[in-house]
Amino acid sequence: MAALSAAAHAQQTAPTAEMLAPVNVTVTGSRIRGTDVETAQPVFSMDRAAIRATGLTDLGDIVARMPSASTPEVTPQDTLSSSNDAGGRYANLRNLGAVRTLVLVNGRRWTTSLGGLTDLSTIPVSIVERIEVLKDGASSIYGSDAIGGVVNIVTTDRFEGASADVFYGVNGHGDGAQKNGTFTWGRSTERASIILGAGYEDGDELRDSKRSLTRSGYGPRHPDAGFGMGPYGGVVDPVTGQSYVVNHPGGVVGDTSDIANYHPYDVDSNADKYSTARDMTFRAGTKLRNLFGTGRYNLSDNVALRGMAIYDVRDTRSQSAGYPLQSGSGRGDGLGIDPDNAYNPFPGYETSFFRRTVEMPRIVWARSKAMHVDAGAEGTFPWAGHTWNWDVTYAYSETRASRTTTGNIDLLNARKALGPTAVVDGQTVCANAADRAAGCVPWNILAGPGGTPAAVWDYVGSTTTARQTTRTNDVIANLTGGLFDLPAGTLRAAGGFEHRREHGRYVPDPADSAGLTTQLATDPTDGGYIANEAYLEFDVPLLAERPLARELAVNASSRYSHYTAFGGRTNNKYSLRWKPFDDLLLRATYAEGFRAPTVADLYAGSAESFESFLDPCDSAFGAAASDGAVRARCAAAGVPANYRQIDQSGAQIGSATGGQNPVAFRTGANPALKPESSITRTAGLVYSPYFIDGLDLTLDYYKVDISGVITPIVAGDILNFCYVRNDPTWCGRFVRGADGHIAALDESLANLGSLRTEGYDLGLHYRFPETRYGEFTVLSDSTYLKDYTQVSAPGAAPRHLAGYMNGVQGLYRVRSNLSLDWSWRRFGATWTTRYFSGLKDSCWSPDVECNRPTELNALTGVTGVSRKGGVAFHDLQVRWQAPWNGSVRFGVNNVFGRKGPLYYNVSSAGGGSPPYNPAFDVDRYYYIGYQQRF
Repeated sequence: MAALSAAAHAQQTAPTAEMLAPVNVTVTGSRIRGTDVETAQPVFSMDRAAIRATGLTDLGDIVARMPSASTPEVTPQDTLSSSNDAGGRYANLRNLGAVRTLVLVNGRRWTTSLGGLTDLSTIPVSIVERIEVLKDGASSIYGSDAIGGVVNIVTTDRFEGASADVFYGVNGHGDGAQKNGTFTWGRSTERASIILGAGYEDGDELRDSKRSLTRSGYGPRHPDAGFGMGPYGGVVDPVTGQSYVVNHPGGVVGDTSDIANYHPYDVDSNADKYSTARDMTFRAGTKLRNLFGTGRYNLSDNVALRGMAIYDVRDTRSQSAGYPLQSGSGRGDGLGIDPDNAYNPFPGYETSFFRRTVEMPRIVWARSKAMHVDAGAEGTFPWAGHTWNWDVTYAYSETRASRTTTGNIDLLNARKALGPTAVVDGQTVCANAADRAAGCVPWNILAGPGGTPAAVWDYVGSTTTARQTTRTNDVIANLTGGLFDLPAGTLRAAGGFEHRREHGRYVPDPADSAGLTTQLATDPTDGGYIANEAYLEFDVPLLAERPLARELAVNASSRYSHYTAFGGRTNNKYSLRWKPFDDLLLRATYAEGFRAPTVADLYAGSAESFESFLDPCDSAFGAAASDGAVRARCAAAGVPANYRQIDQSGAQIGSATGGQNPVAFRTGANPALKPESSITRTAGLVYSPYFIDGLDLTLDYYKVDISGVITPIVAGDILNFCYVRNDPTWCGRFVRGADGHIAALDESLANLGSLRTEGYDLGLHYRFPETRYGEFTVLSDSTYLKDYTQVSAPGAAPRHLAGYMNGVQGLYRVRSNLSLDWSWRRFGATWTTRYFSGLKDSCWSPDVECNRPTELNALTGVTGVSRKGGVAFHDLQVRWQAPWNGSVRFGVNNVFGRKGPLYYNVSSAGGGSPPYNPAFDVDRYYYIGYQQRF
């Protein structure tokens, strides 16, 4: 049942501004058309007024505000990601991931990336009539991906006149300004309608250094933790193995060729390290431009042609700190200071070094061009005494993305610049004449910031570009109508087919792919598949207008899908709706579902990835510290008894949060993958008591079980499977060095394990009787998460994670939105409270930030839990409808400037800036918008 919107009655629009959509509509979750259909599935609806009341300008951010939605795999804070999905906005329902949430526009699939993500920012908000969210499985109707639910964006198809809308918002710290402008023009006649428009969005970046919340790697409570490799040159004595760093009093470096100017490197001190957060963007800057057009023409009373075209260009800029360059960065050939290099403090020896190139931060410019065009026809005809509806659509989607990265090191040129030197005309130059002629300039990498001339950076710096293309060709046909009449009503049916071709291609920069730069190496991707699908759906009325059975009906649907990549499968769904009396609707569903492997899952080339994890063999914080069996297995594998895991800076990890590995691991696709399978069960009620006019109460139970989960097996899990769960089949996925450190690890994909989520949704919406002071509406929507269980592999112990901070998404027990809306004449206001319950997190250490030291951490498998409290954010919007057909809105999101708890389990890949929770507000946010209709 559609929920009321918080601002649905706040503004009255001139009757001629927009024409009503057809009465005979299709409800999300069913292909059967009907008038005033109450579905057996839980559907949440947000209309245009409610969208505007959020003060948000992106559909992804708007959907994320719903309690049943959670943080997607990729967020705007994902500054460390090398994926082309970074910078987009995605929807994640039921904490099951954006890849398991199907996005439709007007009931039809939208374009997806190689990784299966649908970027909601490619859909202009200005043409959105409403958002419908089906919180139920729907693979029997729509096919793959509809496991967590369906987000259906319904666009306006009739518009009269013109409208201009401008918006400006800014954070309380004065950064992250958001500037938007849209223009829409439309004309409608009795037979035709056309809508044209353009939009522009400019979002400024936010930087980690701007606020204490993100200024350090682990937040303001631990400002001296999380430092990385420093900017001053460090060397390793080739004889003793002792590490030294050049002296730099006041930032001044002396003669780097004299070891007397060095001091021993202390990995436990920050004196020679660097806080990378000072150079990082917390949220990438984004510019988005779009053009769109829709049209409809009635050939006759029974046949209409329609079409839509949208073109978007999105530019994103993000920045991370300069590269932590060291001898190991040279990959197999190594990278060292030549024995005959003038700056070598150990002449006669090839000398290993380490030094962060802070003068040259890594900057990524990403551009994505998305195009969607669809054209079709629809109509009606009479058959067997009933009206039948048909539609046929061809849709083409294409996305072209490029990703240009600067700030990495060209390893070939760096090797030459660190090679032997000579003195020519009193100047130190590269000894090799051919290299000199090609531009080689000697590099004193040990000199520190300011000690490297621009000519050297030009020579050793690397600028590379990777490109990605995805294409979808889709043909869809549907037919629906009444078959025959039963005593309780008409038995209605729907059926149709879909033919879809998906193809994707990713071309990394040749130098990156060959490992000739410090950019993470990635192999090319090229592949696709064809899907042919057909479905049938029946809606059968059993009883009507009977005692305790004002309505009793069942709905059954089945869809067969055949993919060239893995074969065929059938998914069924059964729904029941029962009205014992007019005020109460009871409903239940049982749905089978699946998620097909994406193009990237099947065909992506292998890639390098730096991972943060906790090694169970670490003698201080790993499971070996407290579990004798784990300790024995580590010893049997040759791990030294006092082994300590080291992080990217070479320091021993200082807490149970683990650390980032100094060397890259490998991830990869698997062409033998099979689809994920799911079973969704829901049961609920809709209660609208006749004696309280304006009150609607909804309560729904849901349970989703997924098997054969497609997942990369991350480093922490692989090590735990091997040592903690004693499964030797996983021990071959990694290699340890003689000192015990992980030297290589394989994280390729597999159909592994299962996932279950279970909970309740509660909605209470009440529109008070009209008073002399205006109209008041209260809306409350809440979700309670009863269970969220992961089983990583067959036979592995389940991890019960409800109530934990898990990577980038908080598995909140309770999420709730409460809104009070007021409207009076030309004025209106909305106050909204968004509540997030507390979460469990990893302890900083056994005796610091560890209020449950004896509780087993279900996420990490290590004893010790830090339970952190909930937080509520409050938003206010005030509106005024001007007499000249204009409207003004002013608002403040996070009125009281609340900051949520910090979580050490937040992942740096996807989340971007630990320990910040990407679902929380960063600051108080002010905005103002003006719309003028003509």
